[in-house]
Amino acid sequence: MGSRNLVVSYQQQQIEEAKQKTFVPAEGRNRRVLQDIGNLVNDRVSLQGKKPVTEVVDTAVARDVRAPAATKAPAAEIKKVNEKHRPEDVIVTSSDETEKSKPVSRRVSRKGVKTLTSILSARSKAACGKPEDTVVDIDAADVTNELAVVEYVDDMYEFYKLTEVDSRVHDYLQSQPDINGKMRSILVDWLIEVHRKFELMPETLYLTINIVDRFLAVKMVPRRELQLVGISSMLLACKYEEIWAPEVNDFVCISDNAYTREQVLAMEKAILGKLEWYLTVPTPYVFLVRYNKASIPSDKEVLMQTM
Repeated sequence: MGSRNLVVSYQQQQIEEAKQKTFVPAEGRNRRVLQDIGNLVNDRVSLQGKKPVTEVVDTAVARDVRAPAATKAPAAEIKKVNEKHRPEDVIVTSSDETEKSKPVSRRVSRKGVKTLTSILSARSKAACGKPEDTVVDIDAADVTNELAVVEYVDDMYEFYKLTEVDSRVHDYLQSQPDINGKMRSILVDWLIEVHRKFELMPETLYLTINIVDRFLAVKMVPRRELQLVGISSMLLACKYEEIWAPEVNDFVCISDNAYTREQVLAMEKAILGKLEWYLTVPTPYVFLVRYNKASIPSDKEVLMQTM
């Protein structure tokens, strides 16, 4: 009986030593760094499925107390149990490894996620459809039309684009002492009415405005002669564009006899001298016609409004 009490006391001493080894933290390790808080989860996960050391020892003691003396567990086996369940044997992932592994998991998780930009790009491609590789020939329908001059139309518009800069008019109203922008707008409105009265070609109207602006840009004109410049410019444009041009007396009559026939002819001569007889200029009308034809389908109503 005394030997049994001796064994039980020895086992209790082993239990106390095991508790001290298990739960008493080492010096300097009782406080964890803030970065190692995540390791507590790893410790719990790694210890799942394993019974604590105290529970194992208590189970062994209870078994040893109930068992007969012949089947008592020796102290060496209890020591092996304690060594097997030491907390030092638990492998804890360091904070550096955890921080390094986080970006990898994020990249893997976002790999299959579609961004808003990719969704919008896919929808725009689906809405636009497959782009056509072929260029539409806008002159294909006019191959049999001799007046369309399909063989030379590309060269003609290339020439228009090159010479457009030469006939471009700068802001000349500041150099005119007697003329301002309001007077010019009144003159243009009156020339449009004359153009409709005579039923002229649209090219004639655009060329008339071009001649007026180019002449006023190089010559100072008094206010009383501004209308004379307008009817003389239209007379030149009619001779250039029209098949049956109006006569000089028609322009004198349309201006309510404000000027004589000799004054109209003198102004016509002055305009040709200042412009150096340079009347073959690309007006905005030639580009409007071409761009309207390039729009598919072409809008005839827009073309009629330009006339």
